Amino acid sequence: MNVILANVIHWAIRIYSLVVIVEVVLTFFLPIYHPVRSFLHRLVEPALAPIRRLLPQTGMVDFSPLVLILLLQLIDILLVNLLV
Repeated sequence: MNVILANVIHWAIRIYSLVVIVEVVLTFFLPIYHPVRSFLHRLVEPALAPIRRLLPQTGMVDFSPLVLILLLQLIDILLVNLLV
């Protein structure tokens, strides 16, 4: 049972990380009011907002997606190792 739960958590984190990456890439090509980008933004922004509040502003570069992906990977490693 723990192996199944570990796999579900692992794949959920992988998929969410991919959504974060796709949303970041789409910021260069689609306006915020585009339906696809708007949907992805609503999925990702609740996780990015607290990180943006903690990180200092660095001009035009937003490092919060990178920090989020690193945190997700850390959570993935810790939870999967605890469950397996």
